[in-house]
Amino acid sequence: MSILKIHAREIFDSRGNPTVEVDLYTSKGVCASSPSCALGSLLYFLIAFPASILGLFRAAVPSGASTGIYEALELRDNDKTRYMGKGVSKAVEHINKTIAPALVSKKLNVVEQEKIDKLMIEMDGTENKSKFGANAILGVSLAVCKAGAAEKGVPLYRHIADLAGNPEVILPVPAFNVINGGSHAGNKLAMQEFMILPVGASSFREAMRIGAEVYHNLKNVIKEKYGKDATNVGDEGGFAPNILENKEALELLKNAIGKAGYTDQVVIGMDVAASEFFRSGKYDLDFKSPDDASRYITPDQLADLYKSFIRDYPVVSIEDPFDQDDWEAWQKFTASAGIQVVGDDLTVTNPKRIAKAVSEKSCNCLLLKVNQIGSSNGWGVMVSHRSGETEDTFIADLVVGLCTGQIKTGAPCRSERLAKYNQILRIEEELGNKAKFAGRCFRNPLAK
Repeated sequence: MSILKIHAREIFDSRGNPTVEVDLYTSKGVCASSPSCALGSLLYFLIAFPASILGLFRAAVPSGASTGIYEALELRDNDKTRYMGKGVSKAVEHINKTIAPALVSKKLNVVEQEKIDKLMIEMDGTENKSKFGANAILGVSLAVCKAGAAEKGVPLYRHIADLAGNPEVILPVPAFNVINGGSHAGNKLAMQEFMILPVGASSFREAMRIGAEVYHNLKNVIKEKYGKDATNVGDEGGFAPNILENKEALELLKNAIGKAGYTDQVVIGMDVAASEFFRSGKYDLDFKSPDDASRYITPDQLADLYKSFIRDYPVVSIEDPFDQDDWEAWQKFTASAGIQVVGDDLTVTNPKRIAKAVSEKSCNCLLLKVNQIGSSNGWGVMVSHRSGETEDTFIADLVVGLCTGQIKTGAPCRSERLAKYNQILRIEEELGNKAKFAGRCFRNPLAK
């Protein structure tokens, strides 16, 4: 099944910023997602290709708020008179005028994912996809993947499992981001995400129930302590109370987990995003206030703070505990912490950065974001959304097909977050008694 047409457009993400959406048409297949069969597009193709059985496959691209400096380039227009410089019309134009004609003319089969991706990367010709933009290349790649699944007549997660060489699929533990700080919220909290992981659940559906119940208990705990206005939510659906002390956020989680009755079933994860408050070799845990170098702390002091969190709370995972170039601090902490240490800004899914992190043992888990760069080596892998999300559910199928065992895609709140969780619920239902849930083996689910 070759590609008949590719068309890209600007749409809006969950923060109200433009992002890229791609429609890919083939001569055979079915519409890949329910809102995707626009009547106008359908009529056009019935006229243009009357003998064809139409397939329309749609993909939308997410974007982040805190971004690593080594990430693949998300191409923005930088025209301050339009969307405050955040338009993506250049990326859309690259797809419609360059990528689309090339892929259509090559008549490549949509199941040839690697060949198509390689062609786009070669056409771009840059290490960080800065010519076309990672957002342009990704949008097309995701649409191709959906079309490939339809061509094979299998669910998307099964097609992804085949591409990854996985004979089975595994449902992940959700890491719900229930307290937001850092660049994701307007409060004073420096650390970006405080997450709950229902590792003691027996199924993904039970994990969702536990997560939702803890979330609502947390809302009540925050409301009782800080008032109703403290239960406003951040970019990813988590609460954003105006607190400064990171330990206070952990205490709120501990109380909510206890009130919900899940002390033995729920553990805590954090995304510190420390590059956001790295200052001249030190760290400013009050970086949202006027600058004051006297309050900066050293990497060793920050590591000691993390170790106190691990000692006093059920913290099992910390993401980006140090700046993306503070390699020595990463290495020392990973060697001594005894928990999952996740590299996001450190690695940005970039093969060269990952290779260095592996050789220096700088972390032990890769955060995989589809709009960054590449893949891993014996570590744990956590599949992740971005703070600027869309209704696209691709990463739900991705995490199941890759068998990574863990996914973070926000709180059990906001439709663009729940779209992913709800898709995993559907997959679990479809798998029936063949469904396997990662549970307490979330770091290495294939070892179950």
